[in-house]
Amino acid sequence: MTDPLDLVFAALADPTRRAILAMLLEDDMAVTDVAEPFAMSLAAISKHLAILAEAGLISQEKRGRVKWCKLEPDALRAASVWMQGFGQFEPVNLDAFERFLARELADDAEVGPETAPG
Repeated sequence: MTDPLDLVFAALADPTRRAILAMLLEDDMAVTDVAEPFAMSLAAISKHLAILAEAGLISQEKRGRVKWCKLEPDALRAASVWMQGFGQFEPVNLDAFERFLARELADDAEVGPETAPG
């Protein structure tokens, strides 16, 4: 059995998945809308979404014929508590996390888009 914390950190390790989380900070999105800005197949995006869902960072819901993705706001709580144990980190602030993701995405855009899931 895999530790839930391991799943969260593994999911956050990939820049494509961090970009998806940043997009979902704004609002729920259909899977096809999530896939739109990425230069990869819908199947590859679906794999990234499955990893995020398995880690509990997002949930997915079928509404009619469309699958929607939603950020789970409390999903980072365990990771935040773990990091606080080192006394070097503040509790996770979603506004600060959004700024961090924006910086990461800007850095990744300079390097180039990912083309395969991790």
